[in-house]
Amino acid sequence: MQWRGRRESSNVEDRRRTGGGGAARMGGIGGAGAIVVFLIAMFLGVDPSQLLGPGSTDSGSTGAPVELTEQDKAEGQFVSVVLADTEEIWTKVFKEQLNAKYTPATLVLFKDATRSACGGASEATGPFYCPMDKKVYLDTGFFTTLHQRLGASGDFAAAYVVAHEIGHHVQDELGILAKANEIRQRVSQEESNAISVQIELQADCLSGIWAREAAQTLGSIERGDLEEAVNAAKQIGDDTLQRNAGQRPMPHTFTHGTSEQRSRWFMIGLQSGQLADCDTFSANDL
Repeated sequence: MQWRGRRESSNVEDRRRTGGGGAARMGGIGGAGAIVVFLIAMFLGVDPSQLLGPGSTDSGSTGAPVELTEQDKAEGQFVSVVLADTEEIWTKVFKEQLNAKYTPATLVLFKDATRSACGGASEATGPFYCPMDKKVYLDTGFFTTLHQRLGASGDFAAAYVVAHEIGHHVQDELGILAKANEIRQRVSQEESNAISVQIELQADCLSGIWAREAAQTLGSIERGDLEEAVNAAKQIGDDTLQRNAGQRPMPHTFTHGTSEQRSRWFMIGLQSGQLADCDTFSANDL
């Protein structure tokens, strides 16, 4: 992905210099338990407090100042460029397809742990979108996990992570997220999981639209980038994550969709570019 030297977003809140003193209350989760939470919460997209318990809505941190490494700075610039691309793309898509205005999300960068309006944010929760404060939370250390532990390498795989979470913000802007989550509160756990899968697959489809526009409008896509995104979608499917955790896949517990579903819905968005084609809630076959 061609990202160096390009426009960066002004909607980045960088908390990495303040350390992890504002840590989320993890309820004693650590070691193997943290890994399980990490796998379950991977790409949750919304409200990790369902797994970790409520946290303070205070966005501050009391940790000692941290000096950013050159890698930290480069990762921050990379995320800021990708975020800027999503802003430009979704502003264009909203105007052309909906005749509506797109309001960008804020992206919070942190190290180790911080607080969100949805509860605690930590490396264990993975990246997520909080609809209560309309912010995406990301510990850039996750990019290393994505490559080394999940087998999804490449800068465009990392960009897909950001685009997927911004996809949840798009859902929030369209009123989809609030409606879906309201229904989830009134149904059984298995039915709630099924709705969660629809939410996540739609976010994958929306990230496909972003990738299409990045290629056609921004010209930032390089050879092999799209393959990196598709591979990332496959590596974080519920069935693959459960197998990698030494478990037998249990479809009734899926909250994000299988590897095949996630990569296929990304491709639907990529090939179509139309919001209407990302309606996972009306699809006969996910």
